[in-house]
Amino acid sequence: MLDMTIARALHVLAVVHWIGGVSFVTLVLLPGVRRLAAPDNQADLFARVESAFFWQARLSVTLAGLTGFYMTHRLAAWGRFFDPGFWWMHAMVAIWLVFTLVLFVLEPLFLHRWFAAGVAVDPARTLDRVQTGHIVLLIASLVAVGAAVLGAHGALW
Repeated sequence: MLDMTIARALHVLAVVHWIGGVSFVTLVLLPGVRRLAAPDNQADLFARVESAFFWQARLSVTLAGLTGFYMTHRLAAWGRFFDPGFWWMHAMVAIWLVFTLVLFVLEPLFLHRWFAAGVAVDPARTLDRVQTGHIVLLIASLVAVGAAVLGAHGALW
């Protein structure tokens, strides 16, 4: 079972890095940029700083997905997805799927251009929307993480 211990440790580390990064961007970076930078520079500063985390987030989301699916396979736990008592597993997969779509599909195909176009027209409103999106994702992520920890330890059955 050493493989499961290693997989679980990598999974937790990936999730901590990933959701911790979302938390930092949502609660520190966006408010800090908006408070400290001149209005004309806020969007550019946000984009430049946030882009440094982009590849890290992709790596963390990928590692969380790989280790999560590995543990599910290794434990032959696929049947849990048919049991409503394991709704927290659905929550983990749903959050992972949303971030995977955002980071690997929507960001490169759509969101980057949407941000640039929005900043050209109304930078403050665009940053409001970015911040609101991050808040929604952070809340959903924290609910999923909390439920997963409780569920994995038998508190939700």
